[in-house]
Amino acid sequence: MGNKLTPEGRAFINFRDYEFRDPRSHGFRWLDIKHLRFPAESADDGKLLAALIGHEQFRDDYAGGGVLPEGPRHGPYWLRLVTPDAYETVGREKSTHILREWANQFGDVPSELEADLRQEAFDRLAAADHISYLSGLGEEAIHDWGRVHDCFHEFVLIDRSAGRITLLVAADD
Repeated sequence: MGNKLTPEGRAFINFRDYEFRDPRSHGFRWLDIKHLRFPAESADDGKLLAALIGHEQFRDDYAGGGVLPEGPRHGPYWLRLVTPDAYETVGREKSTHILREWANQFGDVPSELEADLRQEAFDRLAAADHISYLSGLGEEAIHDWGRVHDCFHEFVLIDRSAGRITLLVAADD
C-alpha cells in the first residue's frame, strides 16, 4: 500500500483582508490550508499522518519563510519532535468548537470572512472521516523563535471519499 502524497492546492485566509468593525479585531490571525491527495489504496490514518509529517509541505515555519525542504521547524515547534503520537483524534464537534472559539476570540467575524471560513475550514471539518489535532507537545518542543505565534492550532483532516488529506493551521502572529 502506498502513502505517497501529492500536493493538490492551497488556500490562505488572512483576517486583515476583511473589514472588522474594530480595525484591531483581526488580531493578526490567519488560516493556512494545504491539500494533498493520497492513493485510494493508502494505509490507515496513522500511516497517512506519518506520511504528511514526512512530506516537504509540512516543513513550514508559518512565519514568512514558507516551505523549506530541509527546514528544522514546523510552526512554533522543532520538526523532529512532531510525531503522529503528538496528535489527538478529535471529533467534528470539538474541532469546530476549537476553531470557532479561536476565530471569534475578539467578537463575531465579518460575514464575508465567515463565508470563507465555512467553505475552506468548517465544511471540510464536517466532511472529514478522521480529524487529528496537534496537542501536548510541551514547552521543550518550542523552537528558538517559536513564540512568534500567540496561538497555534493545527488540524489534519482525512477525507477518504475525496482521497484528500488537509493540513489546516490557524494562528496569530
